[in-house]
Amino acid sequence: MFRRIVNLIKGFLSLFISGIERQNPRALIEAEKENLRSQIARFNDNLATHAGFIERLLRQVKNLEEKERTLTAKIAANIKAGNREVAGQMALELQTVKSQLEENREQLVVAEETYKKLVKSRDVSVQEAQAKIEKLKRLISETEMMEAQAELQEMATGMISQVGGSGDTLNRVEEYLQERRDKAAGRARVASSSIDIKEVELKEAEQTALAEQALQEFEAAYGFVTPKEEEKKEETPVAKEAPAKELGPEEK
Repeated sequence: MFRRIVNLIKGFLSLFISGIERQNPRALIEAEKENLRSQIARFNDNLATHAGFIERLLRQVKNLEEKERTLTAKIAANIKAGNREVAGQMALELQTVKSQLEENREQLVVAEETYKKLVKSRDVSVQEAQAKIEKLKRLISETEMMEAQAELQEMATGMISQVGGSGDTLNRVEEYLQERRDKAAGRARVASSSIDIKEVELKEAEQTALAEQALQEFEAAYGFVTPKEEEKKEETPVAKEAPAKELGPEEK
């Protein structure tokens, strides 16, 4: 039971971590880059150790070569001097030196080849890792760009549908307003047809007559002569005065 609970907890943690990884791919790439740098550093440390081994072999080879030349010269000198026993001991030592020198040279060749292979392997691995990281970066950029385009397209599609819906609504509103306007115009027409035009004309004539009467009274009160009165005076003929009769006896 305890094992099952532990497995369940591990499963939940794995799902949680996987979700975080999906949401943060750039963080994963940065972590891998840091991991790559750490691996390169450790590899370089081991490579430096191997390079140190090569340098030690080189030093040993040089020392043995120098010892070989020295022993060769001493053996030749002892042979010339007739010291064959000493020359023989040195010859045995020379064989040992040559054997060690040959072995060190072989080791040096192998070490040099191994070093070159290790350097090449490191460079290839680093190049592959960097290429993969760059590819992932481009993929992230392309993914984000595609997601942005998809989101914009979805927004555009939604806007088109919403605009279409709004257009239908506006058309309905316009139709309602047209109906109300037509109905109001009809009511106004009905109301205007029910007005008594004759009564309106009579009231208008009455108002005109009253205004003319009031104006005439004003003119009479203040001594104004209207153009009409002047015309009447001009048209009215002036009566001739009768000749005065002379006083006297009336003729019979």
